[in-house]
Amino acid sequence: MPIIVNLDVMMARRKMSLNELSEKVDITLSNLSILKTGKAKAVRFTTLEAICKALDCQPGDILEYRDSDVNQ
Repeated sequence: MPIIVNLDVMMARRKMSLNELSEKVDITLSNLSILKTGKAKAVRFTTLEAICKALDCQPGDILEYRDSDVNQ
């Protein structure tokens, strides 16, 4: 998938655990884990907003687009 989720990178930079983020964002560990591993098919803007607020970051710090058709 060309959308890469860098949630683990931002969590490491902020020294925040999955449990702590789950509590701050009020999302289940299971759903947060699905998002973190890039297996989520969608994310609500309200969830993205809450994550950005908790991690003090921008959506672009968490989500990245990589064109899979480009030869690397």
